Amino acid sequence: MITRRSSFKAAAGIAAAAAVGIEPAFAADKVVKIGINLSLTGADADSAARVANGAILAIDEANAAKSVKGYTFQYVKFDDATATAGQYDPAQAATNARKMVSDKDFVAAIGPQMSGAGKAMAPILSWGDLATITPSSTNPDITDPKFAAQYKPAGKAIYFRTVATDAYQGPNMANYMCDVLKVKTIFVLDDSGAYGVGIADAFQGQAEKRGIKVLGRDRLDPKAADYAAILTKIKSLNPDALYYGGVGQAAVKLMKQSYEIIPNVIKAGGDGIYGADTLKGVGFPAVNGWYATNAGPHVTEDPKAKKFTEDFNKKFNMFPIDYSITAYVGAQVVIAAAKGLVAAGKPVTRATMHEAIGGIKLADSLIGPIEFDENGDVKNKIISVFQVKEDKSKPVDDVDSQFKYIGVAQAVS
Repeated sequence: MITRRSSFKAAAGIAAAAAVGIEPAFAADKVVKIGINLSLTGADADSAARVANGAILAIDEANAAKSVKGYTFQYVKFDDATATAGQYDPAQAATNARKMVSDKDFVAAIGPQMSGAGKAMAPILSWGDLATITPSSTNPDITDPKFAAQYKPAGKAIYFRTVATDAYQGPNMANYMCDVLKVKTIFVLDDSGAYGVGIADAFQGQAEKRGIKVLGRDRLDPKAADYAAILTKIKSLNPDALYYGGVGQAAVKLMKQSYEIIPNVIKAGGDGIYGADTLKGVGFPAVNGWYATNAGPHVTEDPKAKKFTEDFNKKFNMFPIDYSITAYVGAQVVIAAAKGLVAAGKPVTRATMHEAIGGIKLADSLIGPIEFDENGDVKNKIISVFQVKEDKSKPVDDVDSQFKYIGVAQAVS
């Protein structure tokens, strides 16, 4: 192992290794790749950077500790967003999946961030037998057995999650709005994307089941600049609340304009609006009062995550979000699966890793026990609820300070 910088050659080798996301390794180590596919450009770039850094921290820690004897892990970042789309682009996501599948050195991946990207990637990853662990994409169709022919055509579960799906996130928030906020009437919007439509559908179904009257449902064009017409229509219906399913590109404009047109209506959305991108893009006072959910436990303020938060901030000069931690845990699952293979005398390849990830059982992690069902969904399903309440003493994009944690949303019985 390189332990001294006694020569220019050794120092140069270490610098080169660090530049591609790899720690200095044993000379005999086999280098294997972990893809990190997120939406690093456009409306969700800030959140994507924080999510990516969670995975990178876990990989760097594993390499530094030589956690898997004989192996060193190299992360390779892929951006599935494009300037043209202004957010994630399914075509680019598919291209990224093909790149990973075509390179035998990739043994697993972390991502994607968005469900629309996930739907494009899943069948390609399935045929390539390359397992991915998403820290934030929540559309349930991708892992639903009803859609297995479409999203896992090779037959095996390939798409794993460290978050719950919108089959829980949407309905649980409907329960919260019914039971806690006492909402009687609501208007539902989505941004036409796979995530937005899916979570809005799930929310609306449960809201109607609970007796909330849905006064209307409409779809936003993420690239449109002006939503005044639909907001004026909503104003005329006088609902108690507005629910939005979608991500940042449409959300920022919707939140700004709804503050002007329907300022007194209760407003809520899913995890697509939870993050620094929304806080910075909308600003105060327009963002104030919005409710949002997270498809997992809130742990960035938990004492057990203190070391993680400190290490993350020191390494990347930014604070993590909850999905930084689900990405961190996802990468830990990959490392644990590889470690288990080596202990069993098996090679670390994408075929062996796929099986090992599917069978992983972590008794404890920063987000609790980790175990996947036969479809790849995490068994531990918690939905957290937040409300934006301005803290003028903290930066506008300080997620933990501005999104106040309320608690866990009631599960659907």
